[in-house]
Amino acid sequence: MKITKSEVQQVARLARLELDPATADAMVAQLGTILDYMETLNRVDTTGVAATAHAVAATTPLRADQETGHLDRDAALQNAPHKDADSFLVPRVIG
Repeated sequence: MKITKSEVQQVARLARLELDPATADAMVAQLGTILDYMETLNRVDTTGVAATAHAVAATTPLRADQETGHLDRDAALQNAPHKDADSFLVPRVIG
């Protein structure tokens, strides 16, 4: 499958990229090579091959949620640089 310079420039415009003529020519060559390889892959017989999201089996390494007690207010505020009796003080951000 061939890609034209005008197609590369159109995609660059949609992506809001400025490509100089030399870069556009290089992109035509590189994208053409990628598309040729994809055509090669499309010719491979994959009947009976299950679709996968990963090449290897992957599991989520996160632990299950467990209910725990809440953090005590004094412990939460003990290292705060600025605080009042029961809350954090932060700089004003809206004028």
